[in-house]
Amino acid sequence: MALRAQVVSKLIWTTSLLLLGATLFLLPAELSNDAKSYLRYPKDSYLNFTTRSTNRGYITEEHTVTTEDGYVLTVFHLRSGKKPPGALRRPPVVMMHGLLMSSDTWLDAGPHAALAYLLADAHFDLWLGNVRGNHYGKRHTTLDPQKDSEFWDFSTDEMGLYDVPATIDYVLNQTGASQVNYIGFSQGAGTFLIMCSERPEHCGKARSLIALAPATRLRHTKSLLLKLTGSQLNTYESLLSAIGVKEVFSLGGFGQKVLSFLCKYNIFRNFVCKRCIAILDSYHAGSIKPKTLRVLYGHFPAGTSVRTMARYGQALYSEGYRKYDYGETNNIKVYGTPTAPFHNLSAVHVPTYILHGNNDRLVDPADVRWLANSLPNVLERAEVDDPMWNHLDFMYSQHIRKLVLPKVLQYLAKYSEVDL
Repeated sequence: MALRAQVVSKLIWTTSLLLLGATLFLLPAELSNDAKSYLRYPKDSYLNFTTRSTNRGYITEEHTVTTEDGYVLTVFHLRSGKKPPGALRRPPVVMMHGLLMSSDTWLDAGPHAALAYLLADAHFDLWLGNVRGNHYGKRHTTLDPQKDSEFWDFSTDEMGLYDVPATIDYVLNQTGASQVNYIGFSQGAGTFLIMCSERPEHCGKARSLIALAPATRLRHTKSLLLKLTGSQLNTYESLLSAIGVKEVFSLGGFGQKVLSFLCKYNIFRNFVCKRCIAILDSYHAGSIKPKTLRVLYGHFPAGTSVRTMARYGQALYSEGYRKYDYGETNNIKVYGTPTAPFHNLSAVHVPTYILHGNNDRLVDPADVRWLANSLPNVLERAEVDDPMWNHLDFMYSQHIRKLVLPKVLQYLAKYSEVDL
């Protein structure tokens, strides 16, 4: 009887949570921070970058960058708030997030593990960028993302052509430096390579590139979710555009709301939240703390365009790092050739360090090795010293301090000096 009562109690509790969740998600507006606090969401899951980092004693500033084609992006300047302050290391470091992420992702593992906090503690001058389409990049000088479908006519090509160069130029202008060190995770590394291919004069503005699990060609990916969504969105992009669907996986969307709510509870954390990561990447037992799982779904996914996801669908079948494929007729109009050309990786002369995981199902080690062999100035390609290290571990693992930070500090030390 006791066991039966326990089972019934769990069923009632689970059903109640699901009904409450369904009610919340049917509301037309996003819950206020006060409401989320009342419902016991972790604060770090709903506070913005500035508030989160400032609450932990870091010095944070919000800056606005406008690209040549009118997109308005938020960039965050993060420094240590330790007293007495240490000597700042130069040049400044630009950090760029991955697909469906934002600058928030660099903080989600918390002050003892998140790479941005750890590098700020080491007195690096950090500038954390955002790209068009996420919640920090949904403004434009003339277009309204809610009304103008043209706002969403972009892929990673435009991010590399406009967003990354604009961010670097802004940081150089603000700091008076002549170069930056650049850390890119996944898409954030791939868009840097696009910048170098299309705007080689900007490549020289980086003293070094640290590419964490760089996403370019994805022929060997084993990610079930990427294979499904990328290939399907590539197939049906025109149809979706015709019916007005241009944005996907937005922050505040149904899926993100569901995960953010359910992952607060132990009863769902293993069954739902960990499995979502496993479907996207791979399962690495004990790597991501339960607290981090409760936080990360408050910021992920952060949104992008259908075309960006379609671009990743195309990368599943490409033998190289190609530009966006518009189809034969439109390729001739855009590129002058029936097939989309490859990005010119030989133009990436910046000293490059690549760090990746052996258990990465999104960016397979075979594709990373291909990229390392395709770039002209790779000083080191290294695997994280954990055979189970996967793609998302670079952002969310509790072991970043031990397994990633030493390598990143080693790389940065060669191209940094102390500002006395």
